[in-house]
Amino acid sequence: MSKYNSLNDRQYEAVTTTEGPLLILAGAGSGKTRVLTHRIAYLIEEKNVKPWNIMAITFTNKAAKEMRERVNKIVGEGADDIWVSTFHSSCVKILRRFIDRLGYEKSFTIYDTDDQKSIMKDILKTYNIDTKQMPEKAVLSEISRAKDKLIGYEQYKIEAVGDFRKETIAKLYVEYQKRLMASNALDFDDLIMKTTELFIMAKDVLDYYQDKFKYIMVDEYQDTNIAQYKLISLLASKHKNLCVVGDDDQSIYKFRGANIENILGFENDFADAKVIKLEENYRSTKKILESANVVIANNFGRKAKTLWTSNDDGEDIIFNKLDNNYAEAEYISSEIRKLGQEAGFSHKEIAILYRTNAQSRSLEEKLIMLGVPYKIIGGTNFYSRREIKDILSYLKTIDNAKDDLACKRIINVPKRGIGLASIDKIDELALYNDTSFFDALKEADQSPQTARIAVKLQGFVRLIQTYRTKIEFMKISDLVNELLDEIGYVKELKAENTDESKGRLENIDELLNKIIYFEETAEDKSLSAFLQDVALVAEIDNLDQAADYVSLMTLHSAKGLEYPVVFLAGVEDGVFPSYMSLNSEDPSDIEEERRLCYVGITRAMQRLYITCARERMMHGQTAYNKPSRFIEEMPQNLINDVSAVRARHTSAFIEKPVKKSEPQIKMETYGQMKKADVIIDYVVGDVVKHIKFGTGKVTEIIPKGVDYEITIDFEGAGTKKLLASFAKLKKI
Repeated sequence: MSKYNSLNDRQYEAVTTTEGPLLILAGAGSGKTRVLTHRIAYLIEEKNVKPWNIMAITFTNKAAKEMRERVNKIVGEGADDIWVSTFHSSCVKILRRFIDRLGYEKSFTIYDTDDQKSIMKDILKTYNIDTKQMPEKAVLSEISRAKDKLIGYEQYKIEAVGDFRKETIAKLYVEYQKRLMASNALDFDDLIMKTTELFIMAKDVLDYYQDKFKYIMVDEYQDTNIAQYKLISLLASKHKNLCVVGDDDQSIYKFRGANIENILGFENDFADAKVIKLEENYRSTKKILESANVVIANNFGRKAKTLWTSNDDGEDIIFNKLDNNYAEAEYISSEIRKLGQEAGFSHKEIAILYRTNAQSRSLEEKLIMLGVPYKIIGGTNFYSRREIKDILSYLKTIDNAKDDLACKRIINVPKRGIGLASIDKIDELALYNDTSFFDALKEADQSPQTARIAVKLQGFVRLIQTYRTKIEFMKISDLVNELLDEIGYVKELKAENTDESKGRLENIDELLNKIIYFEETAEDKSLSAFLQDVALVAEIDNLDQAADYVSLMTLHSAKGLEYPVVFLAGVEDGVFPSYMSLNSEDPSDIEEERRLCYVGITRAMQRLYITCARERMMHGQTAYNKPSRFIEEMPQNLINDVSAVRARHTSAFIEKPVKKSEPQIKMETYGQMKKADVIIDYVVGDVVKHIKFGTGKVTEIIPKGVDYEITIDFEGAGTKKLLASFAKLKKI
């Protein structure tokens, strides 16, 4: 039996249409990855296309890994020669080979968000610009938007004339790119932009990759921005065998620069393009799917299609309007317990989705109280933790001594008596000699301004230079272990012997696990390749779907995932759709929110719950919101409104004045919870322990009615804001 017999008619047509431009409109749950992998197999087996002439691009490492695994399984021999990769990884590969044409060295560093902020913060300081008036994040966002549109700093300067704010950003953009190049570094947006520049500037390079990739496939095409569109257009312009797969109804990343016009205008951009619609859904029940269809039909900016399924009708959609967000959280948590006890659903089969990260707090507290295991997807990135950043900065400096940011971070880690004043002097020397920070360190004894501190600096310089020679013949894992031993990093943490230091040691062990796994599985085992691998990791890729916990995440993070049971929380006007979209003059903003709702609904396979609250604390004030217009748009005959028959909930708190000298809180909760006395015996700066999140340092305590909101920087779980009455924190 042929592997292609399992495809439905439209899927088969998409697989066997191999020549010329093709748009596959793949509705949610319609088997698009299956189509892509079978299409690759068909090209090789039936059309005799060489595996190395095929390129398949997607957005996340998780999606690329899944596609790679499926391709290997279905294609077999020769599958490794197919280029299956993300946009950014593909561009890194190309730039590693040819970026010297643009004046960079091939050992360039990739700067993450924290690196970018550090550079911009320093630039703003140099120009005496108040970060309150112009935060570094806002400047970087504007620069990112420009790069998404392939607008370089020279063009930006021209377009900014007459607009004082943009003229200032143009000046910062120029300095930012200058410093990146001086450090032989690129940010994520540069990876796409510089590759596009390379193709435009170097025709021989473009010719090489056009002939290499005769058949190009792009997944999630609705998420592409202008730069990605241009990149793909250049690659496909010779052979024109471009197949893009996407769903305009799931275009939800406008805030990241995604341009929905790329998919809506595909037929206009590529002559003789063919369009095939995949409308059979294999994921959801009929009732869930019909609700999604009816909601999204209210959008005007879309291509007409209607999903259908052979699955059962399924359960009605459950809707519950609660008194407040605390009652909402209690209802969801209790329902999850019932789903396990009465319907046999495991925790890993359940997801709670919400519009903004801030909505997770009350949900977390209730899940903890009821003993429901959970994990927030999209939280603090492992690679952003202090000890991990320190070690990676050592490796970056060893790999690329021009990386000023990494070098400055670890020059006094562990302490070597090199303070900020010394670093500033070295900075001045580097600026004067137009050289890198590390090169200035080497020349410190030649300058009167730095001669006195040169002795302190030379030990660090020798350390880096020694390991730069060792990396040529040592495994990364061996080098890291030896380096940590030599600088005494681990020894210091062990001597500290606190829960915090133990947690940091566990993180270092996990990094070593990552390095060893990389050494065992990667083709290119170089330090540059490892640092590239780390830089390209996205937090959603860390989702472990085998572990048994309820997944909490924003609707944006949920795209591409599916769960038997989904809770959509906080579905209220002003929350979802957002207040900004409701008050926007651009009608496309509310349409994007509706697409986000469509994505949320279609994550559910068997059961869908939708909740909202009559009142909700937002931005420190109580907001009174009506149920979302998206609920009103759903077929009411498919919704079971349990609001009228739900268990009664008392108000979350009984207001009562609290004397500052009395750190006791008397509070009322709802449900079966009794009154509780909570003693706060800790202050800002104390280390406390939480039953789930482990140990952390208290950074802020704010009175909240009869309660306190405690901000804790947990070593393993990141920063959390918890109510004292629920948190049960113990001072260590």
